[in-house]
Amino acid sequence: MIGDVIERSLRQRSPVIPVEALVGNCDGSRMPEIVADRLTEEVARKLVEVCPTSALGMYELEDRRCLRLSYGHCIGCGKCADAGQGAVVVARNFTRCGVAKEQTVRLWDIDGRAEMTPLAPSPEEARGQIHSLLQRALNVRQLDAGSCNGCEAEITALTNPYYDLERFGIHFVASPKHADMLLVTGPVTRNMAEAVKATYEAVPAPKLVVAVGACGCSGGIFAGSHAIVGAVDAVIPVDAYIPGCPPTPAMLITGILEVLRRRIAK
Repeated sequence: MIGDVIERSLRQRSPVIPVEALVGNCDGSRMPEIVADRLTEEVARKLVEVCPTSALGMYELEDRRCLRLSYGHCIGCGKCADAGQGAVVVARNFTRCGVAKEQTVRLWDIDGRAEMTPLAPSPEEARGQIHSLLQRALNVRQLDAGSCNGCEAEITALTNPYYDLERFGIHFVASPKHADMLLVTGPVTRNMAEAVKATYEAVPAPKLVVAVGACGCSGGIFAGSHAIVGAVDAVIPVDAYIPGCPPTPAMLITGILEVLRRRIAK
């Protein structure tokens, strides 16, 4: 019987997610999207009230009342979607991965019911474009600075047959001395701060550092705790940020490709 199961499994074709459906996809991440034409001051105040990490806030900017959403602080709890009266939905596409910290923030004019920082269009990547972006292999060292292991579970999924990260020439390595990029997860705990610095110094230049997850971007739900030093950029320089709690494998790949695109543009 076991032999029959193995035989059937080997005969079945392994599904691999197409590149076109991968880049910009954030299904399962629970990242919020604001529906601008349903936004009112009453709703905005309710959203700010229910947000547990202060990812949502109200500000006065140029005599306009604004709603600010920081994806770097968002943990995807869904409370804003429940309280938003239709003004907040779960995003299906998300391109704010692998970007500078200020680009993880979006602003909406409450009275004008319009976004003040329009979201960049979702990139339409063809397989050939991605391979031309990665003309040589990219070696990645993942570093856990104090994570709950939620981000690690998603990073591990990158190597399974469905996402198959290695088809892009991206490989995980055991030693920082062999790495081109550091993927750092979790808030940096006090007992890991020196290890994070030592790992960063061990990566040969030129090197890229990417903070992964809400904890890596801002400290997440642990921000302000006596047990942590802070977010990743409180200890080492960070080139780009991938929000989410945790970010999905598709968001991780989108972010890695965006970091490379920005580095090549420079």
